[in-house]
Amino acid sequence: MRMPSRIVAVASVLALTAAVLTGCASSSGRGPVTDLQVLVPQGPGSGFDVTARAVAKTLDDLDLATAPEVTNLPGASGTVALARTVGESDNGRFLLVMGLGLVGAAYTNRSTAAITEPTPVARLVEESMAIVVPADSPYGDLAQFVAAWRAAPSALPVGGGSTVGGPDQLLPVQLAQAVGIPPKQVDYRSFAGGGELLPAVLDGRLAFAVSGYGEFQQQVEAGQLRVLAVTGTRRIPGLDAPTLRESGIDLVFTNWRGVVAPPRASAADVKQLIAVLETMRGSPEWKKVLAGNGWTDSFLPGAEFGTFIRSQNRRVASVLTQLGLT
Repeated sequence: MRMPSRIVAVASVLALTAAVLTGCASSSGRGPVTDLQVLVPQGPGSGFDVTARAVAKTLDDLDLATAPEVTNLPGASGTVALARTVGESDNGRFLLVMGLGLVGAAYTNRSTAAITEPTPVARLVEESMAIVVPADSPYGDLAQFVAAWRAAPSALPVGGGSTVGGPDQLLPVQLAQAVGIPPKQVDYRSFAGGGELLPAVLDGRLAFAVSGYGEFQQQVEAGQLRVLAVTGTRRIPGLDAPTLRESGIDLVFTNWRGVVAPPRASAADVKQLIAVLETMRGSPEWKKVLAGNGWTDSFLPGAEFGTFIRSQNRRVASVLTQLGLT
């Protein structure tokens, strides 16, 4: 039986519309991404781990990825996971969460895999760091501390929660350079995360400590630690502490995190990954994640992120060479 011409026409329009919409979705590269694996180069509870699980949950909640799997692979300050990522070759459903700490670790651990080998997908967040002293410290502000540090650099040990070559070491070294202290005179002491760092600064084994503000927030709010300065471009909301620039020191330093894919992931797969992360970035759910962790949006996609990684690699190599660590 022949269908009425009007029904045929409507059916044709609906079919054409569906085809157009399907084509648009395909060309945009948008998800959902299936079988996505997210690799964390440190153990549970680390900054990389928190970032990875926040990304995976948000992608899942927004139906941009189907039950992404997060796996921790610590070892050699993250370079074991870097080598694993490089070895994944063309796997376009694989992301490594990485950041400034892994850039330095690739040098200090003599990694066989270079930080520039993976395919850049997106820089996601950055966070301001904090310079803190015990509440009973004699240094009431950053100017007083810097004066004492200049007078006797090696007598004022600084602690951080990252390994040698990580952001917690790079910050005091660059701060020393900015105030005229030779980098090699910085007495940096590495601790395995905030859990070990906090007792050391609270009981006076350290003159000061540096790390992401979130590592110190509870102790600052409890009156056990005092923040002399934060290192980003702006003050941290709710915290009465100046930036380094407000304190007369021309330095901005932030820790950042992003994701990279294996070296030979296809352009189509990378395009899709970038697209779903861009969609995530604009969502209220992700904005809530940023606010809850004290992170700042610093999204850089694909090639732009690659340019940034190469610049950070050169910068870190220069600092570590001055310290004799490369």
